[in-house]
Amino acid sequence: MKIKNFCVLLFTSFLAYGCSQQEVKFTPNNLEQYRPAYHFTPAKGWMNDPNGLVYVDGEYHLFFQHYPDSTVWGPMHWGHAVSKDLVHWEELPIALFPDSLGYIFSGSAVYDAENTSGLGSTTTPPLVALFTYHDPKGEKEGTIDFQTQGLAFSLDKGKTWQKYEGNPVLKNPGIRDFRDPKITQITQADGKSSWVMTLAAKDRVHFYESANLKEWTFLGEFGQGVGAHGGVWECPELLSMKAPDGSQKWVLLVSMNPGGPQKGSATQYFIGDFKQGAFTPDDTMIRWLDYGPDNYAGVTWTNLPKEQNRTLWIGWMSNWDYAQVVPTKTWRSATTLPRELNLFDVDGTLLLQSAPAKELISMKSTSYSVSGKESLIPSAAVEIRAEVSGDDSFSLLLSNELGEEVVINKEMGLVTVDRRKAGTANFNRDFAAAHSAPMSWKAESVRIFLDASSIEVFVNEGELVLTSLLFPTSPWKKIALIQGLDEVEILDLQESPNPSLEKN
Repeated sequence: MKIKNFCVLLFTSFLAYGCSQQEVKFTPNNLEQYRPAYHFTPAKGWMNDPNGLVYVDGEYHLFFQHYPDSTVWGPMHWGHAVSKDLVHWEELPIALFPDSLGYIFSGSAVYDAENTSGLGSTTTPPLVALFTYHDPKGEKEGTIDFQTQGLAFSLDKGKTWQKYEGNPVLKNPGIRDFRDPKITQITQADGKSSWVMTLAAKDRVHFYESANLKEWTFLGEFGQGVGAHGGVWECPELLSMKAPDGSQKWVLLVSMNPGGPQKGSATQYFIGDFKQGAFTPDDTMIRWLDYGPDNYAGVTWTNLPKEQNRTLWIGWMSNWDYAQVVPTKTWRSATTLPRELNLFDVDGTLLLQSAPAKELISMKSTSYSVSGKESLIPSAAVEIRAEVSGDDSFSLLLSNELGEEVVINKEMGLVTVDRRKAGTANFNRDFAAAHSAPMSWKAESVRIFLDASSIEVFVNEGELVLTSLLFPTSPWKKIALIQGLDEVEILDLQESPNPSLEKN
């Protein structure tokens, strides 16, 4: 498969996006089994963590961990895709290849508008990417310092990249797991700004500071004995956010593998303050960004226009417990839907909301109202919307003609997605399971995004989220409303085909 120009037919009224050359419409008959209709997947090969998310001149750049030569993990590259609307993605040529210093592991990208790095000019500011070099030879020889931080830059808005001659820009101080730099620019009270790197260091986070993105000074660390520690910490990120009362808070995202609430990988977060290189949490409560088993290593976009006034995030939709053995053929892994992060308050406790990005409304196609207790599902790719009526419980069931089913409910303060009978699961002994999350406050609404091999459940617009992979033998055909839901609407999204793919 080759990524070229594409045309997407979005609405049943055949309102079309502009296209050129060859027009291709993907339907269930010509999409590979389990290939999502509206989640990004690479055309072929392996994908994991999203990397280098940056917005430039109307385009959202998505880089990602990629091995193009196999559907299992291997020598890591940075794959590359772009979108103008967060819904339709065009996959571009690989951005970064492994070299003599190692594989290209996870990292981030920023727009150096003032050319603090000196790698561009005031008229052509560079995009600067910081990433982890993973030296497989050093790892095999038993050294500890086989992960270092490298830099690359682009002077053509991310189309091509050049690696910095002085790599690595941050050497390893003697920590085996030393990776995943996330860069943010922080303005101090005196108006001066600097670049801050948040870096995973085995079982904690390190903070570094730089004036030019090339020379880094250690500031401090966080995490020893705090939070969940069932595995190695990865892909951290420091975010400045507003609390509902208008005060500034700092949110620290930390992915961890293993040790998640549903086994395997997951992302926890801390809420507190960040001053002079020290992060101080408000409490020691363990909070999870997503209580499903299949959301990991997510990060946010940098350089968003100020008028957007939002924190925009996307994750890897899989779990390291079985990511390399799921039953897809030419590709493995997809991203989650893009989400907007906000703080909200529950009885004096701050939590992180993860709502579907507003752009997802552009996927809407034919709408069906569900009357009675059962209804047909019009395609393998739908959004289901419902209001929770009566008391604080609800339950619905999705099924196909083979007796396979997935149940979504809230009962006795727990929201559950039960995939024990949801199709193929013999690739991992723990895959067929029911996954629950505590929710002490009232459920008022539910949005469910169903695609060929996934389900994302958003309660109260993302106050609680569960993301799960599903591999039904046959697409879901019917929805049964067991209790507690009314004003149910099904939106057929099948006519929003995956535009990152194009047939030759």
